[in-house]
Formats: sequence, structure tokens, C-alpha cells
Amino acid sequence: MKRIRKIVLTILIALFMISCTSKYSPEEEKYIEEIEAYREHKDSLMQFASNSPFNFKEKVEFHPLNYFDVKPKFVFKSKLHKYENPDTITIYGTQGEPRETIRYGYLPFTYNDTLYNLNVYKTKASNDAYYYGIWFTDRTTNNETYGVGRYLDFEYVDEPDHIYTLDFNLAYNPYCAYSSAYSCAIPTKEDYLDLAILAGEKNFHD
Repeated sequence: MKRIRKIVLTILIALFMISCTSKYSPEEEKYIEEIEAYREHKDSLMQFASNSPFNFKEKVEFHPLNYFDVKPKFVFKSKLHKYENPDTITIYGTQGEPRETIRYGYLPFTYNDTLYNLNVYKTKASNDAYYYGIWFTDRTTNNETYGVGRYLDFEYVDEPDHIYTLDFNLAYNPYCAYSSAYSCAIPTKEDYLDLAILAGEKNFHD
């Protein structure tokens, strides 16, 4: 009986020490679990959905996508600052084709006491509607992460004071990272962030 009590006490002490040494708050732990669940769901869609880049244009061998550990410190709040005179610029796809897009605005964020600006682009789709997007490179590009760059989804809200969530844990590879059948927009030199964003998706191909 004493031995059982000793074992139980040891387990309780270990659990207490783990909880005390956790570097994340309960809210952050919940957020990490949500992102990990999202990644599992995305893996399933990538593997089995008929319109995924692994099944649609050509059959590509699938393995689970590679990610950095989820890091709450790479989540920021920001307002969209529209450029006074947005430039229509030409960017290029990975297959060499020119594409016109508007450098619409930027999202400022501060990391380690340094201010960075992340460009937001506005592009006309084939149905004449506009969509918004973010693409970037950083110090991990062509090392831990895809050599072309990574993307972030952006949903524009027509309210000047709207606060956006900028979450680099959701940074992902464009489809051309998995299959040469796709062409994706190449970030420009103005889209480079001079820091290592150790969050989001890593290289798919080792």
C-alpha cells in the first residue's frame, strides 16, 4: 500500500512540475492544439481530395506536410495601411509568365523590438472580381522553407480601423512546391522580411 502511495505521489509531483515549467498559458496551449488539429485536417484534404495538388493535374506521391512547431509569438495584430498611390506592378510566375497585380497596402508588425512591413496585393481574377493575397520570403527561404517563398491568406475588410490577425503559423507553400504542373507568384525583393520566421510550413521536398 505504501509503495502504491509512493508511486502515485511521484506521478503527481511530475505532473505538477510539468505544469509549472510549461512556457505557454492555457490560452496559448489551446491555440496550439487548434493549429495542430487544422494541420491534420489539411493533410487529409491534401492526400485524398480530388482537387488537391497531389491528385488534380498529375498524381504526386504524398507524405505529410512539414511544419515548424506552433509558436504563439509569431501571431501579431495589425491594421492595413493602404498605399496612397497603389502601384500596378508586374510579377512573374514560376513558369515565367508575367502577371499584373496591385501593391495595395501593408501590415506593420513588431518582432524583437524591430518593425517590419508585410505587403498586401490586390489581383483581378478571371471573373473580374478582385482577391487579396500575401507572399513573402525571409531568412529561412531556400533553407528550411520553400525556395520561392511562402503565402498567407488575407480576407480584406472594408473598415479602416479593422484589426487583422497576422499568423505566421498559417504560412503555407503554394502548389508549385508540390508539383511542377502549377505556377505560382514569385515574391519580389520588396516582399523580403529580414528575420527568420520559424513558423508555418517547411520544405515539402527534402
